[in-house]
Amino acid sequence: MSKPILPKKPGAAPCDFQGADFDFSSSTSHAKVFLIGAGPGDPELLTIKALRILQSADVVLHDSLIGSEILNLIPKTAERIDVGKRAGFRLLTQQDINALLLSNAAKHKIVVRLKGGDPLLFGRAAEEIQALREANIDFEIVPGISAAFGAAAAAKVSLTDRRLSSHVLFTTFSRAPEANFLPGIGLTADTTVVVYMPGPDYAEVSRWLQDAAVSPDTPVLVISKASHRDQSQHATTVAGLGHQAPLPAPALLLVGRVAASAADTTTATDLNWLNESIPDFSNSRIS
Repeated sequence: MSKPILPKKPGAAPCDFQGADFDFSSSTSHAKVFLIGAGPGDPELLTIKALRILQSADVVLHDSLIGSEILNLIPKTAERIDVGKRAGFRLLTQQDINALLLSNAAKHKIVVRLKGGDPLLFGRAAEEIQALREANIDFEIVPGISAAFGAAAAAKVSLTDRRLSSHVLFTTFSRAPEANFLPGIGLTADTTVVVYMPGPDYAEVSRWLQDAAVSPDTPVLVISKASHRDQSQHATTVAGLGHQAPLPAPALLLVGRVAASAADTTTATDLNWLNESIPDFSNSRIS
């Protein structure tokens, strides 16, 4: 996969941000931290702004799942710090990461916190934003393409369809005993549920959804490594998910009527069963 080729002003230096509100060339500039979304994995899905900041960084604190094709865009002069998980084990706590952001902002002018997908969706950005604000450190958020949108695009599935789905819910699967499913929010048959980080045991997720009164026949699409060269997907149902071997991480689940449209041969008559309503489970809890 080729690296992005971006236009720039004639004679502009590689770090010349067109229209940006900061100056990398001034030796008197204060430090600035950038929380950047790296997107789902394909480097060509990085925004132009994200790439330009990344290529001018002094230090980059990145998640472990950021691929080599994106990490290779970081200049060799920049320090790289892996602050993510390895095989499900977190090497650093969020407090450790916050401390690293603050300490590096004291030493460098351009500090990048590089997160997969979009930093504001299940990226723990709120805790880092709070730490930066309390330390009175200037920061900026550069959004990225969230894994949900990258996965839906890779599968050629629209998350909404006025005939099938008018609501989208983004959630994560939690194994905590006190976890509940959408407290106070009722799902309907026209809701698409995107489950981030389903973990290695899909049977647990299947039970979790069914405990929340999601119909066992509800279509599910498991999408692994969306936008990567080795991306893969598997179509099943909520009940069938319990027998599905996990696909390589990172993976997510698209649950709902629209997931059935991933099969090119599906027709409107094939979707008659979708007219059935599902029970109201606004007060359901995960046991």
